[in-house]
Amino acid sequence: MITGVIGTGHLGYHHARILGEITGRTVPIFDTDNERMKVLASELDVRPFGKLDSFLEECDSAVVACTTSEHYQVVLKALNSGVHVLVEKPIASETAEGQEMVDLAEEKDLILAVGHVERFNPAILAAAELIDEPLFVEGHRMSPFNPRGTDVSVVLDLMIHDIDLVLSFVRSPVVSVQASGVPVLSNNVDIASARIEFRNHCVVNMTASRISREQIRKLRFFQHRNYVSVDFASRKVEAFRVVDRKIQPISVSVSDGDALTAELNDFRMSCETGCLPTVTGLDGLNALRSAQIISGRIQEAMDEVMKDIPAG
Repeated sequence: MITGVIGTGHLGYHHARILGEITGRTVPIFDTDNERMKVLASELDVRPFGKLDSFLEECDSAVVACTTSEHYQVVLKALNSGVHVLVEKPIASETAEGQEMVDLAEEKDLILAVGHVERFNPAILAAAELIDEPLFVEGHRMSPFNPRGTDVSVVLDLMIHDIDLVLSFVRSPVVSVQASGVPVLSNNVDIASARIEFRNHCVVNMTASRISREQIRKLRFFQHRNYVSVDFASRKVEAFRVVDRKIQPISVSVSDGDALTAELNDFRMSCETGCLPTVTGLDGLNALRSAQIISGRIQEAMDEVMKDIPAG
């Protein structure tokens, strides 16, 4: 099976690099930036294509790593060409676009996976068997400012990772969302906080920032007589349980492994066998839907603030 890469920016580069290592083949690539493709061709074993149609004729599956605003058109074109797709997160800019992508993949009987790569982080994989029925979840995902990714808000850029992870563990409908945030260094929201309540009474508090002095990527799960903390950056898991009124540490072994490599292997296996990928198009759509509800709450809060500021 031939898997190519559409979009040769930071993530596209690493997708192409790893696909070459996995398959041992020259990787087809496409980008509207010919100079960028030349750079990749000078560093990796790739084959640039000048036209998207020609690229899709060459591929059985493709990784879509272009900007979020281009996901909709590119993914639809790939699916209509009979090509399986792994699209980087978020699945699309709008839920209606994501829904159309999911529906088309189902109609064409093609794999549509979404690149929520943290699902493959060795730390969360090691912690998963300890996370059963969370009662309270606290998440912090913070990083120093980087202009890359600022075409969308921090909710779609960073927080959506934790939204997807929480939805994968808390299997209950959302009943309430509160959120606030502000743009600081870009034209979109750069720091945001959200509180989500589920029907089963689980409460989730999440903060995401791309204007932090340090990088933090943590989720903490509080359960009945059980606590699990996952550090995605250091790939460490800290866990405790209560036994006979005593707090006991739980030893958790985290294996080595590259999350992006695992994600690509998972996608290619799904394409070859027809089994569902770990992160389906529907999973990506649900994460986007929740992220847009949070973004809507933030916009409502900012509108209220602006109403109190005198004009002029």
